Amino acid sequence: MKHGRGYGYLIKWLVVLGDLFVLNMIFLLVYCWTKSYDLSDFSARLKIVILLFNFCYLFTLYFVPVKIDMPVLYTDKVVQRSLSLVALHAILFITCLAFLDIDSGDFPTKFLVVFYILLFFLFTIWRILAREALKRYRRFGRNFKRVIIVGAGKNGMDLYAEMKKEMAYGYQVLGFFDDNLLLKNSLPNYLGMTYEVEDYVLDNSVDEIYCTLPNSQDEKIVRLLNFSEKNMIRFCIVPEFYRYLKKKMILESIESLPVMIVRSEPLQYIHNRMLKRSFDILFSIVFLLTVFPVCYLILGLLIKLSSPGPIIFKQLRTGIYGKDFYCYKFRSMKVNDNSDEKQAEKDDPRKTRVGEFLRRTNLDEIPQFYNALRGDMSIVGPRPHMLKHTELYSMLIDKYMVRHLIKPGITGWAQVNGYRGETKMVEQMEQRVRMDVWYLENWTFLLDLKIVVVTIFNMFRGEKNAY
Repeated sequence: MKHGRGYGYLIKWLVVLGDLFVLNMIFLLVYCWTKSYDLSDFSARLKIVILLFNFCYLFTLYFVPVKIDMPVLYTDKVVQRSLSLVALHAILFITCLAFLDIDSGDFPTKFLVVFYILLFFLFTIWRILAREALKRYRRFGRNFKRVIIVGAGKNGMDLYAEMKKEMAYGYQVLGFFDDNLLLKNSLPNYLGMTYEVEDYVLDNSVDEIYCTLPNSQDEKIVRLLNFSEKNMIRFCIVPEFYRYLKKKMILESIESLPVMIVRSEPLQYIHNRMLKRSFDILFSIVFLLTVFPVCYLILGLLIKLSSPGPIIFKQLRTGIYGKDFYCYKFRSMKVNDNSDEKQAEKDDPRKTRVGEFLRRTNLDEIPQFYNALRGDMSIVGPRPHMLKHTELYSMLIDKYMVRHLIKPGITGWAQVNGYRGETKMVEQMEQRVRMDVWYLENWTFLLDLKIVVVTIFNMFRGEKNAY
């Protein structure tokens, strides 16, 4: 950073140097282990390959840049970016080896598999440690940005609260400028009127100006914007509509016209959809060919002995874009006439003893892997609801139908967070919908894997809301 508050611009370079050290250390260790060589045996050809190997990393940084210095960066994002970087590096490096016709005996499959697995884990550990070190460094008052907030309305106070929430974000809020003198005594640090901003900024080495003024004060906004650009100070605007639309949005443009997209949807990108669908197909095929036949024989026999009726129960439920589909389950209840209308309750007399066990352990959902293979469902996604509930809750909950922008899942983010089972109050369904929408907006492949692992863990532990 400028003005003597540290060398923040070096943070990314330090991370890159750490990456290169990890890359080359693992490369040399794994190569020596797989080839039983010591360092003295390295040929000139191998040195060229090592140089190419490092260039592949630098090229990969163009697509997956270092973002350790971001104010807010969660651990799962660090893991996701490490996986993306390692995967892209593997594609580039292996392609270069094939293009240069490098002898496969020098870099066998064993070498590549061991190397990239180790690289992913050590990369992730190194970057998490680097991120934690930076956060600790900032908490000691280093590597910060000196900022002011122009406009002390609700948006300005919300911005101040977020910046002060955690010292590790790297903000030092100097104070507020606002023309409403009635706010002077209620603000954490009132610095003056908006016409005094320019003099204060020049005298106090301000790095960034955050403007939360309403659109009606466009003359002041333009004046401050022009001043900031002339003096090489970053100018940030908090849009006025944030007062009634408090969520992360995406800024795009049509030519020079900015367009704000209200909802981020990672699964709108075809590569993400292909990855998720490939996982659904592969996981479903493996499961249906191995575990399902055994479960069908054992659980099917128990279901038949518990009560007369079919082993598999099918029910129309709401799928992606509101399309109906037949959802399959192991039957856990006695055959009854209101199964399409009445939700399962605690101590429901319709449930069989076997059905109680199936529901508690989620084993009744196993046939839905067939739905996932067909494409009606995904392994992970919002749980599909019966048609009557879709009709009812779509009228009571504003964002209820948003959850149908993606395929329903066998398990989901709401379920692993305890929002499952009977919903006696609308508030319970609202919480479930909120979780589903969050999943839709924040999907990653690693998040799907996390949900699958937690679901398997909950199957053995049991869930109090599963009935």
